[in-house]
Amino acid sequence: MEKFDRLTGVAAPLPVVNVDTDMIIPKDYLKTIKRTGLGKGLFAEARYNEDGSEIPEFVLNQPAWRNASILIAGDNFGCGSSREHAPWALLDFGIRCVISTSFADIFYNNCFKNGILPIVVSQENLDKLMDDARRGANATVSIDLETQKISGPDGGVISFDVDPFRKHCLLNGLDDIALTLEKASAIDSYETQAAETRPWL
Repeated sequence: MEKFDRLTGVAAPLPVVNVDTDMIIPKDYLKTIKRTGLGKGLFAEARYNEDGSEIPEFVLNQPAWRNASILIAGDNFGCGSSREHAPWALLDFGIRCVISTSFADIFYNNCFKNGILPIVVSQENLDKLMDDARRGANATVSIDLETQKISGPDGGVISFDVDPFRKHCLLNGLDDIALTLEKASAIDSYETQAAETRPWL
């Protein structure tokens, strides 16, 4: 997966609590196992009318946030069913980081596995970031994973915590398959030895 080290971009404000995975990517889009093309279905029921036309009021349909790469969201983001299509849709749209006060566990884990950085902050800091995000494209937010800092447009800095192993994986672009391939020589050695000592297997 793509490495994540630093990200500077527009942050879209989504001050909604308990955004579930069905809102993130409705069930109609779960027929594919491809990770690409799901961006068009991101928040589809909130983004589009029944005739397919855009709902102008939805944040990602507004000019200032159409190219957002960061999402500032309400509490308990990603709750509901454990569909991995949710982070796929965010990533395909261009969202590389979601910031909230809390995440549903499965969604949180799936983000890391797909190259998205989910950041947990206090309500006070979320309010500051939400205020920054409401300024639109004229105010960008920067995230430095190495130093674990979020920098706002006015120079304010917020520190965040992240599990060291997950941080290592994001910084180096290592998904589960890539982590396994790092042990390829040890796996090959084991398989060769197993074939020699237990040829009947």
